[in-house]
Amino acid sequence: MGKSFFKLKIPKMNNVSIQSITKTYDNGQTSALDQVSIEVQAGELFGLIGPDGAGKTSLFRILTTLLVPDQGSAAVCGYDVVEDFWKIRSIVGYMPGKFSLYQDLSVSENLQFFATIFKTTLEKNYDLIHDIYVQLEPFKDRPAGKLSGGMKQKLALCCALIHQPQVLFLDEPTTGVDPVSRREFWNMLKVLKAKGITIFVSTPYMDEANQCDRIALIQNGQVLDIDTLEGIIGKNRHPVYEVVGAHNFDLLRKLRAYPATERCFAFGDSLHLTLQNGTKGEGQLRQYLDSEGLSDTTLLLIEPNIEDIFIHLMEKNRST
Repeated sequence: MGKSFFKLKIPKMNNVSIQSITKTYDNGQTSALDQVSIEVQAGELFGLIGPDGAGKTSLFRILTTLLVPDQGSAAVCGYDVVEDFWKIRSIVGYMPGKFSLYQDLSVSENLQFFATIFKTTLEKNYDLIHDIYVQLEPFKDRPAGKLSGGMKQKLALCCALIHQPQVLFLDEPTTGVDPVSRREFWNMLKVLKAKGITIFVSTPYMDEANQCDRIALIQNGQVLDIDTLEGIIGKNRHPVYEVVGAHNFDLLRKLRAYPATERCFAFGDSLHLTLQNGTKGEGQLRQYLDSEGLSDTTLLLIEPNIEDIFIHLMEKNRST
C-alpha cells in the first residue's frame, strides 16, 4: 500500500461545544460533572487534565453519545449529542480508557471488523493510519490480547481512525504506558492534527499539558480554568519556593505548622511552599527554620509549574 498526503476537510467552527453540562449518579447523590462549559475549535489538539474521579470519562461518554446529561447541552460538529446521536457516531472516533477491542481477534481482524462496521475498508483509509499501522504490521496475525501495552494503544487508535473521523476522543490513552510509548503516541497525535483532525484528549498527567494547544483543568466535576498552558500559568502566577532539607518529612511537618504557610506539598526530592504574604515573609521564615533546628534548609524562589497552579486553583475553588 502506498503512502500519500491525506488531509480531512473540516468546517471552520467549534467542533465541540459544551454548555453547562451536569451529570450525577446514584439518584443525584454523586456529582460527576457540575456546569461544565468548554469550546474546542476545529483542528485543535485540546487536553482535559485532571486526576481520577474528576469527571473526564463521564464527559467523554456524553460527547460520544454513550451517556445522556442531566442538564445542559453539547454538540459535536454542530450535531446535538442527544437528538443527533446517530450522526455523531458516524463522524467521531472514540478510544476509551480501558482496552476494549476483541482480544481473541488478530490485529488485522480487529481492523477489518471496525472497517466493516463503518462500511469502509482498510485499503480506502490506509493513508490516514499508515504511520501507525506500519508499526503494527509485523504483528498483524497476533491476537490483540497478546500485544504489549504500547501496541494495544496503537491498534486502538487505528480502529478509532478507520472511518476518517472529524473529531477524535481519546480518554486517558497514555495511562499505564511506558515513557517511550507515551512520547511516540503524542508524536502520532501531532501528525493526525496536521491532517485536519480535531483531537480531544484526557489525561491525569500534568506534564502532558505542554503537548496540547489549549487545556482545561478539571477537578470534582468542575472546570478550574481553560487556556493555553502559558496563559494558565501566567494569570495564576504566585511566588513558590522550592525547599530542600536533610529530613523532608520533618521539614514538611514543620512548614505546614508555620502560621504564615499558605500551602506546602512534596514534589519529588523537594517541597514546594507558598507563603500567605508572598516573598515578604521570607526573612521571618528563615528565622523560624533556624529556631526549629533546620538552618541547613535551602530556599529557592522558582517559577510555578502546572502542578502548583492546579493545586492553587483547586484550593481556591474549594474556598469559594
